[in-house]
Amino acid sequence: MRKIDQIQIDVLAYFQEHAAKSMSLKEVSEALGYTDSSDFKALVKVFAQLEERGILVLNKTGQFRLKAQGATLTGTFRSNDRGFGFVTIDPNENDLFIPRGRTGSAMDGDTVEVKVTREAEPWNDKGVEAEVTAVLTRKSNQVVGEFVPYDSDRREETGYLGFVVPQDTKINNIVVYIKPEGIHPVEGSVCLVEITSYPTPQNPIKMEGLVTKEIGHKDAPGVDILAILYKFGIPSEFPEDVLAQAEGIPLEIPAEALEGRRDLRSEQIVTIDGADAKDLDDAISLKRLENGHYLLGVHIADVSYYVTENSPIDREAYERGTSVYLTDRVVPMLPQKLSNGICSLLPHEDRLTMSCEMELDADGEVVAYDIFPSVIESKQRMTYSDVNAILTDHDKKLREKYSDFVPMFEEMAILHEILLKKRQKRGAIDFESDEAKIIVDENGHPLDIYVQDRGVGERLIESFMLSANETIAHHFTKANLPFIYRIHEQPDPTKMMRFLEFVTTFGILVSGTHENVKPKQLQAVLAKVKDEPYEAVVSTTLLRSMQQAKYDAVPVGHYGLAAKDYTHFTSPIRRYPDLIVHRLIRTYGKGIVDPQLVEKWKGQLPDIAVQSSQMERRSVDAERETESLKKAEFMMDKVGQEFEGVISSVTKFGIFVQLPNTVEGLVHISKMTEDYFNYIESHMLLMGERTGVIYRIGQKVKIKVEKSDPVTREIDFSLVIDKEKVQSQSDQDLVKQIRSKIPKGKKRKPGQSDRDSGPRKKTAKGKEPFYSRPAKKAKGKKGRGKKK
Repeated sequence: MRKIDQIQIDVLAYFQEHAAKSMSLKEVSEALGYTDSSDFKALVKVFAQLEERGILVLNKTGQFRLKAQGATLTGTFRSNDRGFGFVTIDPNENDLFIPRGRTGSAMDGDTVEVKVTREAEPWNDKGVEAEVTAVLTRKSNQVVGEFVPYDSDRREETGYLGFVVPQDTKINNIVVYIKPEGIHPVEGSVCLVEITSYPTPQNPIKMEGLVTKEIGHKDAPGVDILAILYKFGIPSEFPEDVLAQAEGIPLEIPAEALEGRRDLRSEQIVTIDGADAKDLDDAISLKRLENGHYLLGVHIADVSYYVTENSPIDREAYERGTSVYLTDRVVPMLPQKLSNGICSLLPHEDRLTMSCEMELDADGEVVAYDIFPSVIESKQRMTYSDVNAILTDHDKKLREKYSDFVPMFEEMAILHEILLKKRQKRGAIDFESDEAKIIVDENGHPLDIYVQDRGVGERLIESFMLSANETIAHHFTKANLPFIYRIHEQPDPTKMMRFLEFVTTFGILVSGTHENVKPKQLQAVLAKVKDEPYEAVVSTTLLRSMQQAKYDAVPVGHYGLAAKDYTHFTSPIRRYPDLIVHRLIRTYGKGIVDPQLVEKWKGQLPDIAVQSSQMERRSVDAERETESLKKAEFMMDKVGQEFEGVISSVTKFGIFVQLPNTVEGLVHISKMTEDYFNYIESHMLLMGERTGVIYRIGQKVKIKVEKSDPVTREIDFSLVIDKEKVQSQSDQDLVKQIRSKIPKGKKRKPGQSDRDSGPRKKTAKGKEPFYSRPAKKAKGKKGRGKKK
């Protein structure tokens, strides 16, 4: 047998053993022992032949896998409220599309077994299709929804108390019938239901369950937010053993706690935070040294002194992962006695801290640093608004009131500018996305929504925290000890390609390829759209095109910050990874590190990183849903009113318009009755067939609020048309160019669409998902066609 034939047999056998895994050429060569020059060349030839024959498939990261036609794979199911779904097998692979009717009894988040029914056809712009063959594990065993009771006859007939429709829109097509063994709720109660039987392929829209808790009546103040907390499994109360441990923590610092700490209580140290913040976990100090350098001190609450490893508080903090900040409340990671008490860096109180002092030169480079346990006394509790008034508005009264601190604040502003220029020079991306502040009354009803300004006070704190986080990460990377990092990986090439296509509609071209875009190039894109009407849209779209930052035990760097090493050190009151970082500083700071401790942390940190990332994602999802709820509630009494806005997304089924206060609504294509509008995907715009009127991202429009529904979190707008401006909304040269490419067909009525109903959720560039775009015939091609 020829050597190349033996290599092919070995390669096929190896891939069949690892059917669901994608592997690089190097990985396979090392696993099979084909590493010398001649064997490796033969292996490359085998891979090329197997790919050409369609036996192996190459993915976007340069890895190969066995073609999956007919294969059974395992992954996570994500449902869409229109009946179809996706399954993620591997983060490096494109998701599998599960058509409506082939999702079986799978629910959002379930681990499922799927069978591939059609391979991807890139020349036809079609992705892989599959069907769910089995549900292996359920994501959730409970749902939240409003109880609807049966009358006595119906109860006797069915054996059920009534039913609950889940609030989660991804599963609200399923009815949960309530068995009598649990709590008997009253009509209108929002309930937590334990699922006792799940949907089946024979009955995919039915579940049974027991009510385990009445959260409250649907109209009672605060119940809407509580329901969201229960939906995401976020605990609003602490267990008894956690509260008992917190009660045992003294309110004063014991004398033994000061041993081995550097005493900084005489230093001019301050906190700068929001006016309503109570968990003050960071303080700062700044001096000019004789050599002209800056000595920046970042002093962080030493939570690790009070929260010892594997204690009840520590275990609960691990489970929570982070504090959750909602519109009318904070769900803290730690009991309030710690978060707002002994750990909070209150003014004129002695507090235990972990300090990172950095000596920075005139270019903002750290030339020396020290990391050590300390004790401080904050000399002043400053707010962002007061610091901004002092530095930007030169408020005379405030400058007199804080005269002892003004010189330091002015030096801080100068250092911030130096650090900002340093980050910009290396390519850090500064996302200017608008963050909404929602003001609610005592009943949780929204009174106002506005965009939060980020002044020099907020920005200088951000700069100093970034410097401390980078310094700590650099220290432990250099020490080569197990550690937890905050990482941000290279953007997904497909998403980046779409973003680069998107910005061409604004006349912005980025050199190079989408596979290897540098942060500095994306920074330049944001600079080009600065102060344009579409600045926020471009910034938000870029943010959505990025990978999600996460925690990891491997220091792969932070793409968005263009930083080689990065961690989270500065918020241990509200983030569990920061608490772990403090614990590691304490562990490694005692001199020679015990090898057993090194092995212990090497084993534990990957799991801590995964758990913390998942809990952060949960927190963000809950915060976003709460914001959507309150925005929809805020707009309810605005129905009929008109507002100016900016088009934030264009889709085949309409346009999304964002108002100045960040509220966003949909103008559905069926409401655009002044013309028939074609969706021009290449330019991401809607164009009137008769009038040539164009609607594109970043364009200012006037809308009228038609409907706002807090239950679905959906807001509907209609366009207010100024007929005198209609002609100015068309670009005649562009209209001619586009019209020449549109095939002539039958006449259509204004407001009519090839697909009058569409999903409300938009993609970053307003495209439909890959699977629903019409197939393109490969001209003169048979078989696989060319790779793009």
